[in-house]
Amino acid sequence: MLDTIKEHIAEVEQFTADTKEKVEEFRIKYLGRKGLIKDFFTEFKNVPADQKKDFGQVVNTLQNLVKNKIEEAKSSLETSTEQSGLYGDLTRPGNPIEIGARHPISIVKNQIIDIFSRIGFNVSEGPEIEDDWHNFTALNLPEYHPARDMQDTFFVQTNPDILLRTHTSSVQVRYMENNKPPIRTISPGRVYRNEAISARSHCFFHQVEGLYIDKDVSFADLKQTLQYFTTEMFGKSKIRLRPSYFPFTEPSAEVDVYWGLETETDYKMTKGTGWLEIMGCGMVDPQVLENCGIDSKEYSGFAFGMGIDRIALLLHQIPDIRLLSENDIRFLEQFKSAL
Repeated sequence: MLDTIKEHIAEVEQFTADTKEKVEEFRIKYLGRKGLIKDFFTEFKNVPADQKKDFGQVVNTLQNLVKNKIEEAKSSLETSTEQSGLYGDLTRPGNPIEIGARHPISIVKNQIIDIFSRIGFNVSEGPEIEDDWHNFTALNLPEYHPARDMQDTFFVQTNPDILLRTHTSSVQVRYMENNKPPIRTISPGRVYRNEAISARSHCFFHQVEGLYIDKDVSFADLKQTLQYFTTEMFGKSKIRLRPSYFPFTEPSAEVDVYWGLETETDYKMTKGTGWLEIMGCGMVDPQVLENCGIDSKEYSGFAFGMGIDRIALLLHQIPDIRLLSENDIRFLEQFKSAL
């Protein structure tokens, strides 16, 4: 009997398995209710007294060896499964690649840039943390000027001369300081104002401002440029310019586009008038040109500015401006098909 058990020990030592089924068969053969280990322990009562000690030790050795082999085989199979799971079944079709979506602000900004690039405007950028000269003083807003109250500003406490820009007109100032006319540029970017956050306004938003400086530039050139833009952007060719006030332009105007009154939404957006305000504009004040080192007697120009966020809300029928900055994947996935 001892020789038989030793033969099984040798067999167990050589055991290997490449499937869980083989491991289970091996376990049942030795450790099952009708397995060999149980048979050997049952036979123990028939072993002569002088051999019981050796017999018991050999059976225990076999039992422990079987248990260890089962644990090793299971561990080996699990490791193999994990490694193959890194790559999966290479014969299966690959998983579809998730298509990203452009943010509605980026969509509208790129559309505006594309429209103005067709008529010779380039793109200029500047810092979002600005100094008082470029954000206010150079634009006819000296210290204590009452028009500064039109824009609630975030100042840097350690230096009252440093602030978060309130408009991208500061980029235009920098561009005029470093470039000679003719100048034809648009300045998209994020701006900051200390305003209450609601469905219609936020403490930060996005603007695109345009600037054209050359000899003999007139208000008629401004109107024709805006007419071209509204037709390309909205498919609406009817605009009107209402007199307004901006410290850095004279004369100044607000630009309305005739949106129409075809739907209930049109009535809500235009308050029943059919007209929708989209931007401000005007002829660049001669003093602003002089502040930037441009001879106002030789050159003239116009400027305009619009909110990208407001246009995005309009074009995509977004009810709340806060959705644009909350990074809600459910909201952003709606724009996968947009350009």
